[in-house]
Amino acid sequence: MRVALVTGGSSGIGAATAEALLAAGYRVAANFAGHPEVAQSFTARTGIPTFRWNVADYGACQAGVASVEAALGPVEVLVNNAGITRDAMLHRMSAEQWREVLDVNLGGCFNMCRATIGGMRERRFGRIVNMGSVNGLSGQPGQTNYAATKAGLIGFTKALALEGASHNITANAVAPGYTDTAMVDAVPPEAMARILAAIPAGRLATPAEIARGVLFLVADESAFINGITLSINGGKYMA
Repeated sequence: MRVALVTGGSSGIGAATAEALLAAGYRVAANFAGHPEVAQSFTARTGIPTFRWNVADYGACQAGVASVEAALGPVEVLVNNAGITRDAMLHRMSAEQWREVLDVNLGGCFNMCRATIGGMRERRFGRIVNMGSVNGLSGQPGQTNYAATKAGLIGFTKALALEGASHNITANAVAPGYTDTAMVDAVPPEAMARILAAIPAGRLATPAEIARGVLFLVADESAFINGITLSINGGKYMA
């Protein structure tokens, strides 16, 4: 039974992904950084253990992965889902807003991959999925920081795919469109109306629909799928 670790895994897309992996027979751990009451409720409901650390902290990621592996076994599947927004137009964006988003979204991916890649190479197996965004492909006003991190994840994923291929390690990205999560719930109604009008499907994605894409990419049978970005956006943006 393979061990999977999902960052930002106690709510939203991360929680749906963790639950889908559990239903598919994986042993699953979910990382979280804030809102311990949400994590406790998630564990009580699903039985999936949660582990708290900030993915922006390199040392915390090393220690966190060690804790997961002590409890469940070596991490063979890593889903880098943790992410934040600090939206502002560039001419109003603070250096702190810029750095915080880069540290979590892009730095967190590096930290987590760095903490797990050695073991994957030794065991000659690994599945890594990095959670991008439609806005990393198409851009979005007020999100130069967020879009930069999500676009950066795609380049990171392609390079890592080349490095890991000879060790049976795949690295792929998923680029969700607008999804029915707490992050999107915070969008003002007038802006949400414009977003929905731009989605040919006429609705938001469900977290389970995004999780289905992750589940496909991490399967043992997906070994020849490497370095891709799987867009799940209802037709909003087609590269």
